[in-house]
Amino acid sequence: MNIILADNKQHLGSLAAEAGAQAIREALAARGEANIIVATGASQFDTLAALIALPEIDWSRITGFHLDEYLGLSADHPASFRKYLRERFVEKVPLKAFHYVNGEADDPQSECQRLGELILQHPIDVAFVGIGENGHLAFNDPPADFETEQPYLVVTLDDACRQQQFGEGWFESFEAVPRQAISMSVKQILKSSTIICSVPDERKAEAVANAVEGEVTPQVPASILQTHSGMSLFLDPPAASRLQSVST
Repeated sequence: MNIILADNKQHLGSLAAEAGAQAIREALAARGEANIIVATGASQFDTLAALIALPEIDWSRITGFHLDEYLGLSADHPASFRKYLRERFVEKVPLKAFHYVNGEADDPQSECQRLGELILQHPIDVAFVGIGENGHLAFNDPPADFETEQPYLVVTLDDACRQQQFGEGWFESFEAVPRQAISMSVKQILKSSTIICSVPDERKAEAVANAVEGEVTPQVPASILQTHSGMSLFLDPPAASRLQSVST
């Protein structure tokens, strides 16, 4: 795991975006196309803003995949990750294609199968991800399933995850946060050639320390990132404040 300490959130976003863009450019040069995974949430604001501003990325040869989405939430709800991605990313770059997770699908298991078949046809070059306050990776809350080969899963969100979503201001109450979601699986994320993980803010500091310096365990889902050779973790000083191995 490569750990990069930025000066602040904006600097973190710039560094993470450039690292991801370089991997995208290399894939485009090698194969003529690239496939990426895009995360959402407050932690990704600066990375995505910096990424779409970078030059020399031929977005018309890039296919994007959505990481996770709540079940039963309208695509126009303020907390919808489809809305987030549409407004902050998809509408701002001329992608070849973008495959959303439909959280309103009549049959969520069939939606998982649909997405799984698509992503197996598009090996991922770069995954942009974050780490949750409870250590989750995508919506794989602890204890995460490290073994399933399914690319997408229906998952139940724990209360710590739901509290984070409420605390970030996406919902009017804790009770309004959905209890289930569709999430990309841990193994599918790890199949990405390059992983760019952006984690700002002091509220993530304990999760970062557990993920980076603790044992690899389903109780800290993001700890599995320690096993990925193409993983880069971008932190601001507050997020890195509990690490023993990084000077802040």
